[in-house]
Amino acid sequence: MQLPLYQVDAFTDRVFGGNPAAVCPLERWLPDEMLQAIAAENNLAETAFLVERSNGDFDLRWFTPALEVDLCGHATLASGWVVFSHLRPEANVVRFQTRSGPLTVSREGDLLTMDFPAQPPSKASAEEAAAVAAALGSVPLEVWRDEKFLALLPDEGAVRNAAPNLDKVAALPGDGLIVSAQGEQHDFVSRYFAPAVGIPEDAVTGSAHCVLTPFWAERLQRNPLRARQVSARGGDLLCRIEGERVFLSGHAAPYLQGTITI
Repeated sequence: MQLPLYQVDAFTDRVFGGNPAAVCPLERWLPDEMLQAIAAENNLAETAFLVERSNGDFDLRWFTPALEVDLCGHATLASGWVVFSHLRPEANVVRFQTRSGPLTVSREGDLLTMDFPAQPPSKASAEEAAAVAAALGSVPLEVWRDEKFLALLPDEGAVRNAAPNLDKVAALPGDGLIVSAQGEQHDFVSRYFAPAVGIPEDAVTGSAHCVLTPFWAERLQRNPLRARQVSARGGDLLCRIEGERVFLSGHAAPYLQGTITI
């Protein structure tokens, strides 16, 4: 069996920046064990698999090297790029059916915009805040949570220098830990650690910005917002909130096109 494979750097306009995702279009679903094995072999934060429906939508699923996840932003952006560049070049909007409901990606020139659910966080309990502080090795200004924990740090330098204990991060309930602060040249900056799902640190995380966008829009009284994830690779997002949805825009840079042989 041979399957097409694309590797795309998301939330960047240049190769070797942003967050790399593998995208594998399928004619039909393969067994979950094979999908997981492919994702483990790719060894990227996420591999996206998509199957076209009769109505023109695509079913979309995301796998880390360790497990399937409910929501992934950068691999959705990369999947949109593959649809527009290879599968349906005449289209400007594609709708994906996912575990997190219908998600759309639209394009204006080379800018891609995702329509995702907003996930505004709530204040963490004192016990949860203490566990986050223990993982960080310092006490954050505030701790919030949804599916992900959000630690508010004093400034951009503190975000860049954060070195959490990944074993303690993995022991936190939920998906992982975001650290964030107001930015020096951007409205806010962040990093994201998710060792429990096989991602020690994610390069650029769309799903984290479902939490960060409503948080910072309320905090700064600003909408839209310019964001940067200050990982080693780094990536830029334009974030906007409208009601219960967030719109995350970024670029994508193709790196690899090939064939999987199984």
